[in-house]
Amino acid sequence: MKEVLVIGAGAAGMMAAIRAAQQGCKVTVLEKGRGPGTKLNITGKGRCNVTNDCPTEEFFTNVVTNPKFLYSSAYSFDSAQVQEFFEAAGVRLKVERGNRVFPESDHSSDIIRALETELKRKNVQVHKNTKVKELLFEGDRVKGIRLENGKELFYDDVVVATGGMSYQTTGSDGDGYRFAEEAGLAVTPLRPALVPLETEEAYIRELQGLSLKNVTMTIKNGKKTLFDGFGEMLFTHFGISGPLGLSASSYIGKALEQQPLKGYLNLKPALTEEQLDARILREFEENRNKQFRNVINSLFPAKLLPVMLSLGGIDPYKQVNAVSKAERQHFEELITHFPFTVTGTRGFREAIITQGGVSVKEIRPGTMEAKKKEGLYFVGEVLDLDALTGGFNLQIAWASAHAAAEEIRAKEEQE
Repeated sequence: MKEVLVIGAGAAGMMAAIRAAQQGCKVTVLEKGRGPGTKLNITGKGRCNVTNDCPTEEFFTNVVTNPKFLYSSAYSFDSAQVQEFFEAAGVRLKVERGNRVFPESDHSSDIIRALETELKRKNVQVHKNTKVKELLFEGDRVKGIRLENGKELFYDDVVVATGGMSYQTTGSDGDGYRFAEEAGLAVTPLRPALVPLETEEAYIRELQGLSLKNVTMTIKNGKKTLFDGFGEMLFTHFGISGPLGLSASSYIGKALEQQPLKGYLNLKPALTEEQLDARILREFEENRNKQFRNVINSLFPAKLLPVMLSLGGIDPYKQVNAVSKAERQHFEELITHFPFTVTGTRGFREAIITQGGVSVKEIRPGTMEAKKKEGLYFVGEVLDLDALTGGFNLQIAWASAHAAAEEIRAKEEQE
């Protein structure tokens, strides 16, 4: 019977352990924290967005980094199979807006409990508060690990499922990257992703707490568009958050390391330029003797109005029948290109995921095994893989873990 060690009891680690044990392996999980699923507990605002109920082809369009690497594993253990797994484990699921899948109870603890129950049913040994110091090798084959207390333990296969650098309070501190580098594997640059944006303008901070729905956000590096998305956003005391801000961070992080980036909001994306102009002209016509500030107030939330008046270049007390065409068009430009400057992102403490990680060039895509070290596998967020919000990052964890476990079983059959 093969003896398998999984380092890390997060989503990927638990799934790898369960699947390997199902295949008849003797599996041990070492978790340096107080218990399994610490980060799972806070995902989806404590509700745990388990996966996304979309076709696998659509899944790839939501993977930001290295989607092609996932082709084999994503088809081998897709969203439907993940849902079947949890339903069979006793968790009733539901599908919400955007095909997001949650436990019916809205409690992430149900997902963690199901995984823990499966671990017990498969006789997987889980050791908490146990920190791995380094991997041990014999030539080009992994042979075990050395714990922080100096004790050496030996295994046939080792699966590294240590997570990334995000949510460091849950214990994610980059151990897996160190293990990879010590094994001679390349690790790509790490940066926080799915993280709020920091902006330069004081007027953005004045809008703190204001949420806008159905707007378009565009961020450019010179003439090159890095991000263009539609949805919801939130102004904060440091910049921009909400779904649009978080998604944008995954596309602009690298460019931001070189220089600040220009961003724009289209506050009325449902209207063409002609339709917007006609709408404002109609407002002017119906209120021709009123002051500008009292006519355009119906177009914006109350908190946004002072900023629009400040940036708009039209005297707020001017009667609309005296507003020139050039002034009107300049104001319409502000509505469709509300400007801001992104100076950076918040740090790993506020990031949902880590961008960067163990280079996928070092890993066999169908099996998650390191090309240079036999019996050594990397799964989940420790790899240079990341996706948008909506359950896609957890799907990466489940699929990569499943692929590693399947390979461990396949190799045992060959031996």
